[in-house]
Amino acid sequence: MPVAVVTDSTAYLPPELVREHRLTVVPLTVVLAGVEGLEGVETFPADATRALRARRVSVSTSRASPEQFSRTYRELLAAGAEGVVSVHLSAGLSGTVEAAELAAADLGDRVSVVDSRSCGMGLGFPAIAAARAAARGADLAGVRAAAAAAVGRTSIHFYVDTLEFLRRGGRINAAEALLGTALSVKPILHMPEGRIVLRDKVRTASRGMARLVDLAVEAADDGPVDLAVHHLDAPQRAEQLVDTLTARLGDRLRDTYVSEAGAAVAVHVGPGLACVVIHRASAHPAADPPGRQGH
Repeated sequence: MPVAVVTDSTAYLPPELVREHRLTVVPLTVVLAGVEGLEGVETFPADATRALRARRVSVSTSRASPEQFSRTYRELLAAGAEGVVSVHLSAGLSGTVEAAELAAADLGDRVSVVDSRSCGMGLGFPAIAAARAAARGADLAGVRAAAAAAVGRTSIHFYVDTLEFLRRGGRINAAEALLGTALSVKPILHMPEGRIVLRDKVRTASRGMARLVDLAVEAADDGPVDLAVHHLDAPQRAEQLVDTLTARLGDRLRDTYVSEAGAAVAVHVGPGLACVVIHRASAHPAADPPGRQGH
């Protein structure tokens, strides 16, 4: 059995990609009004959206536990995997990487953990790259290298209607939150080195969508790219972004994926999220073959 690849639920991978690449997904936990639920299993985007709009309902998240990771790794190894590469949500946003590393430490050099320095398909694309390398027969070091290289070729930009949710969750500092709320400014954010940073400010949501498109095209450079668009309770924004970027990127665009952000991210960004992830193709085509276009 080849090297197994593990990721977590904040990749928001379309189910067909999980099946196609034989990925194992470990869910984070979302707590709504004191009730815990596993993301994507027991708690879904609509649940978090309703809670956030209600305002009086407490909403929080917690990382997957080291015990969850340990159980997953041991099951995969017992099933015959040569090793495990575990690719996860940025350590700058969550303790998920730390939990995975604690579990991996008990298994010696059979498990390797990779920090994607991102979330959503900013995590999903590196996990897919690792799975493709594993399917070609790469060893543990080769699979890890494929994931790490994909991290460097992936960029994420996102728009939120307000920075308040990020401020409450401690994912952005109070000074940046004040900048975002002054004069009803709308923030555009990105994640250099795995932390959320204010990138631009615009006056309206429509200008925010236009700026997201420009930043995505800039990140795409001149080569072939894959595109992912996430939203939270804003399907029209996602559709607009896909249509505009499809026209702007033209023949350079390979695969396109659209999904709603899950509850673990929803509680920190709030309804209205629009997110664009660009994954630049490898300089070595065999290492990064095109997949299928889908939604």
